[in-house]
Amino acid sequence: MSACIRFTRRVWQSFMENKGHDYQCFPNLKILDAKPGELRASLKIEPYNLNRVGTVHGGLILSLTDTIGSLAVATKGQYMTGVSVDIGTSFVKPGGRVGDELTVKAVVTGLGKSLAYTRVDFFNAQGQLAAYGHHTKYVGKSVGHQNDVKFSEDGERVIEGTDVD
Repeated sequence: MSACIRFTRRVWQSFMENKGHDYQCFPNLKILDAKPGELRASLKIEPYNLNRVGTVHGGLILSLTDTIGSLAVATKGQYMTGVSVDIGTSFVKPGGRVGDELTVKAVVTGLGKSLAYTRVDFFNAQGQLAAYGHHTKYVGKSVGHQNDVKFSEDGERVIEGTDVD
């Protein structure tokens, strides 16, 4: 397993240990793969993820845009992933029903000294683009945390900071 995926899962674990919004809304989120600047994840749709017509609630997708965008920033070695300053989601097709797997791909499209930009794409069980979102985060005060790391270009190794087992 690459250092990048280990680190990103560690950041996700810290979200869960907080027992806040992420823990309540999508405790079954799975990080499938992580490379510097890219993240793949999935979520099995549960009854509490639905709107009143029986498909994935748009609020879930928007909330996942926030969380997955944050985890994409983590793939760049940032333990603290900043705070949201702009977020939005566009809906293309239904995301799915109970028991379906919603898959997600996020990319860091830009990372500077103050701001990080991400795009998050959501795919339904048929592999169709269901929604896409954008997420801008202020990271100016979160850079330099004691748990930050720097990865090799391919994300396989930590070249600065402490790796996790």
